[in-house]
Amino acid sequence: MTILRGRQFLHTPGPTNMPDRILRAMDRPAIDHRSPEFKQLSDECFEGLRGVFKTKSPVLVFPSAGHGAWEAALVNTCSPGDTVLMAETGAFSDMWKRMAEAFGILV
Repeated sequence: MTILRGRQFLHTPGPTNMPDRILRAMDRPAIDHRSPEFKQLSDECFEGLRGVFKTKSPVLVFPSAGHGAWEAALVNTCSPGDTVLMAETGAFSDMWKRMAEAFGILV
């Protein structure tokens, strides 16, 4: 078995290297998603998001990885047989293209 020593870094897209204070904050028990505490916290978060987006309308959070958002964007805006133009700029755009083609979208 290999034992990794020192600070480990994630090599995925996005800002993944976390400060120690964030890592310490994550070292707490999870909040039950059915608890009053979670309801209060989520209400505060949604209210804050309304402020960020300068809206009084409800804010929808889509709980998914990036691939889930890609799929949602494709299936909610395109139908099989539709034609779309995509810029291919690397591995992720190629994956999105293949996903579109799998849904019958012409790229």
